[in-house]
Amino acid sequence: MIKRLGVITRDCAGVNAALRAVVRTAVSHGLEIYGIIRGYDGLIDGNLRHLDRRSVSGIINVGGTILKSARSERFLTEEGQLQALKTIEENKLDGLIVIGGNGSLSGAHLLASKYGIKVIGVPATIDNDVNMVEHCLGADTAVNVALDALDKIRDTATSLERIFVVEVMGRDYGYIAMKVALAGGCEDVILPEQDFDLNEICQEIQAGNAQGKVSWIVIVAEGKAKAQDVATAITLLTGLETRIVVLGHIQRGGRPTAFDRILGSKLGSAAVEALLSGETDKCVALKDEKIELIPLEIAIQPKKLIFEHEYRLLKLLS
Repeated sequence: MIKRLGVITRDCAGVNAALRAVVRTAVSHGLEIYGIIRGYDGLIDGNLRHLDRRSVSGIINVGGTILKSARSERFLTEEGQLQALKTIEENKLDGLIVIGGNGSLSGAHLLASKYGIKVIGVPATIDNDVNMVEHCLGADTAVNVALDALDKIRDTATSLERIFVVEVMGRDYGYIAMKVALAGGCEDVILPEQDFDLNEICQEIQAGNAQGKVSWIVIVAEGKAKAQDVATAITLLTGLETRIVVLGHIQRGGRPTAFDRILGSKLGSAAVEALLSGETDKCVALKDEKIELIPLEIAIQPKKLIFEHEYRLLKLLS
C-alpha cells in the first residue's frame, strides 16, 4: 500500500504546475508527499522537504522548479544509487514521481528495473524528445519564448535591412528551431535532423536581394551549427552585412503558457493515480485528451523527429 511519496523535478516551464498537481492529488488521497531538493543529488544526500497543499500555492504560473534541480554525476555510479536507495528506505517512501527529460526518466527506469522502486515519470523537456510522447512539458513555452524574441529581432532586421542568424537551443533535436522558424515566418532553418547547403542558402539570399528583398532571418539549432560560423560564411559568400543573436537559456525560463500549465496539471495528477493503481516503470502522456502510460524502457529511447513537410512549407511560404 502506498502511503508516502517522493517527487523529483528538472527545470523547465510547466514543471511547477505538474508538481502542484502531484502534491494536491496525493494529499486528496490521504498520502504524505516529500519534495526531493536538487534532483537525484538530493535523493543521494537525503535532502527532502515535506509538502502540503499550501506548499504549492501560487506556483502554477512560475517557471523553473521550486524544488531546484541539478545534474547528478554521482547517481551514475552504483555507490550513488545505493545511497539513493538508502534514502528511499530510511524515509519510507513507497513510490517516486520523476518529472523530467530523458536523463531524469532514465534514472527513474533504473530505480524501477534494477532496484524495484515504484516509479512513474512525467515527461518534461523543451526539446520535446521523449519517445512516443507527443507533448512534453516545457516545449510549448520554450517555442513561445523564442518566438517572442524573434518577433523583436525581425523588427530590427526589417528596419536596418540586414540578415540575422538566430541560434536557438536544440543539441540533438530541432523541435524548437523548426517551430520557431515556421511560426516566425523565417526564410530558412538549419536542423540536426537534415543536411544543409550554405552555398544554396547564400544563392537564395543573393537572388532575393537582387529582387529588392532587404532582410533575411535564418534559424540555427545549436547542435547542428553555430550562429557565428553561419553568419561569417554568409557575409563571405554574399558580401552582405550579417548579425547574430544567440537566445541561450532564456528558452528554459519564463512563465509557462496556458498549454503547459494545463498539460502539467493533467500529467501530474495522472502520475499519482497511476502509482495508486499499481503501475510502475512507466511515464504518463496525453494523446487525444486521454492519458496513456508508456513503459520507461521505450520512452527513453531516441526519438525520431521528421520535419520534411514543415520545412517544405517554410520554403514555400518564405
